[in-house]
Amino acid sequence: MIEAGLTPAEAAARLASDGPNELARAGQRSVLRIALGVLREPMLALLLLGGGAYLLLGSLSEALILLAFATFSIAVTIIQEARTEHVLEALRDLSAPRALVIRDGTRLRIAGREVVRGDLIVLAQGDRIAADARLIEAHDLQADESLLTGESVPVGKIAAAAIADEPAPRPGGDGLPFLYSGSLVTRGSGIARVLATGRHSEIGRIGQSLASLETEAPRLRRETTRIVGWCALGGGAVALTVVLLFGLLRGGWIEAVLAGIAIGMSMLPEEFPVVLTIFLAMGAWRIGKVGVLTRRAAAIETLGSATVLCTDKTGTLTENRMSVAALWLPSGETFALKPGSVLPQGFHALVETAALASAETPSDPMEIAIHGARGHAAPLAETHGELVQAYALRPDLLAMSNVWDDGEDLRLSAKGAPEAIAGLCRLSDGDHAAMKAAVEAMAERGIRVLAVATAAPKDRNWAKSQQDYHSTLTGLVGLADPLRASVPAAVAECRSAGIRVVMITGDHAATARAIAIEAGIADGDVLTGDDLAVLDDAELALRLKAVTVFARIMPEQKLRIVQAFKSTGEIVAMTGDGVNDAPSLKSAHIGVAMGQRGTDVAREAAAIVLLQDDFGAIVQAVRLGRRIYDNLRKAMAFIFAVHVPIAGLALIPLLFGLPLLFGPIHIALLELVIDPVCALVFEAEDDEADIMTRPPRVPDEALFSWRMIAWSVFQGGTALALLATLLFAETASGMVESELRALMFFALIAAVLALTFVNRSFSASLAQALLRPNTALRMVLLAVTAITGAILFIPAAQTLLKFGKIAWSDMALAGGLGVMLLVLLEVGKIVLGRFLIGRGDQAPLFREGAA
Repeated sequence: MIEAGLTPAEAAARLASDGPNELARAGQRSVLRIALGVLREPMLALLLLGGGAYLLLGSLSEALILLAFATFSIAVTIIQEARTEHVLEALRDLSAPRALVIRDGTRLRIAGREVVRGDLIVLAQGDRIAADARLIEAHDLQADESLLTGESVPVGKIAAAAIADEPAPRPGGDGLPFLYSGSLVTRGSGIARVLATGRHSEIGRIGQSLASLETEAPRLRRETTRIVGWCALGGGAVALTVVLLFGLLRGGWIEAVLAGIAIGMSMLPEEFPVVLTIFLAMGAWRIGKVGVLTRRAAAIETLGSATVLCTDKTGTLTENRMSVAALWLPSGETFALKPGSVLPQGFHALVETAALASAETPSDPMEIAIHGARGHAAPLAETHGELVQAYALRPDLLAMSNVWDDGEDLRLSAKGAPEAIAGLCRLSDGDHAAMKAAVEAMAERGIRVLAVATAAPKDRNWAKSQQDYHSTLTGLVGLADPLRASVPAAVAECRSAGIRVVMITGDHAATARAIAIEAGIADGDVLTGDDLAVLDDAELALRLKAVTVFARIMPEQKLRIVQAFKSTGEIVAMTGDGVNDAPSLKSAHIGVAMGQRGTDVAREAAAIVLLQDDFGAIVQAVRLGRRIYDNLRKAMAFIFAVHVPIAGLALIPLLFGLPLLFGPIHIALLELVIDPVCALVFEAEDDEADIMTRPPRVPDEALFSWRMIAWSVFQGGTALALLATLLFAETASGMVESELRALMFFALIAAVLALTFVNRSFSASLAQALLRPNTALRMVLLAVTAITGAILFIPAAQTLLKFGKIAWSDMALAGGLGVMLLVLLEVGKIVLGRFLIGRGDQAPLFREGAA
């Protein structure tokens, strides 16, 4: 007899002492707090300061462009950061549904947050369980614990044999009396006593772990912030030097300040944060077109550098649904059931009997799969009649039976655990051994096995137990969670790209290994949760090198595995879909959640969400991440290179007593060419040929390596040498100052375009530099042509820029300088590459990690 439950006074006292049945809200950030934190980011501060500086200088267009980028970046960051605050909110929704409780003998429907330890909760099919509890009464109850275990098949529950106070074991496993907050009753009914609520529950412990983790700042952002700081200091030093040199050598301090402003504008490193913002925003847009939602844009680039991909099994590699995979008859015949296959006649009876032993309208995934398997057979006559008796699954007999009356005969159909059905059939030793061998063969392939039997009751005097009938073994039905069709190809491409794929699952070792082999994951050791528990961190780090499958893993162990990989210097991507995956998704460098079957908690904790649950989309994300990083390096190399001749032409006149060539307006006009090139042209460049066949770059590789800077300085230095030669030659020939300024401006434009073509590809190919398709580059070239034409044919523009009349021969000379620079630098790729590493193509001088 069920007791009356807690009194209202007892419930109120426990609610006051234990707190409400929900997760703590400490540390939740408002939008204002997020905004203030974003504004403290150095890159965004530089964007705003740079815009303000341009406003003070009177360059309104540059200021508005810069401030627009800053506003866009700030808005996107605030939105993304605010969304991450939904993680604990989603957990609270799961951990505190409404509940039907018994208090003082009365059934009451209360808010989940008011459930307390010791409450009696009444459960029925479809209920979300409000707290961790122990069953004291159960009627064929099954619960879906996939939110906590990641396993798609509901587990059977039984009432506790005796009242005890021992803590509940971890989720997972059939035949236990324990229920867990956030799981779902898929079948049956029962009454349970609450053991733990709120943060003390299993889902609460996951929430506390999640709240304590900090999302790692993207390495790219850290590096860019550092280089921007150095460039700002360098630019400030150069500008101050210009002011001092001009003032000391020529005595005009007002003109000296104007010259310093011009050089300061040319050295202001606003391109770096602008480029990073645009590249990542455009990357998020591009990857969204293939069904991948980017919640933190920097994660796309990081995914491109991933060295280890830790993937969950259920719902990630597999389809998270059961299907009949194998059939076995007592004669020894077997049949592998695949999509589109036709079931042989000899196996019809086995499938039909298994369906008759299931619910007529199934809700259990295995019974749904069994009914679905009937579609592989020719249509069968509906001769089974009316269901007249049923025997439910019991703790002491893991089998269930249905008795059907077709008007003439009674027919009993039974299914259950192989050992239970073997007992019902009273198999001989030989038959039992044959069945056991077949079960073990299926289990080694990761297949769950049900045995099926039939009997013929003599009359309607129903026996008390299924064991009282003389059953005959019909065969075995093997069920599996099928592998997604796209997975083997995706895993193979990850391996060709040098990314190690590792499976982490709560499933059994044999099942996990079978799925890993089918998916094409490299052969290696299997490490179980029990084995992992006895290893310290150093021992685990050593074992990681050989392990490719982690089985029977608990949530906190997933997190420990991710952190162990990170401690060895790996860049870790982690996929998952359940609440149990959320801490490891958040801790990994790149968390990848499933969008359709994934929980809100997993999606909010992850940096990337696969909208169609397509594992193959991860490969496309990796490809795009590598492309972004390649193109970002091209853009950064171009930015470094292009500022060398600009700064040089500002300093040379001061050092050699020549008239100043460029003022702030000329630099602003040059920026109208430089900014679209570095931000749009390079972002739109196609993949390099070896993008998915080369290994990931070294995890600690610097974005701004000395070799990349050296190559950029070489490019810029070569351009400056040609420009300086032209300057001195024309000065010696007596060209007037205004004409010289016009010539050098157009020559500098030609040099900028040449540097653009050189940096479009890592390979030394003049044809690729000129002919590789890029719509953004064509638009920039059209714009440059239009600006050049306006300057040449509009006298007012020449007056504004203090340009003299320029002959077409001089324009040809400026263009020829650009062509010469392009050829020299393409040859320089070959010469310098061979000099450094003995090869003439795609050398590490131009792209780190290519060798």
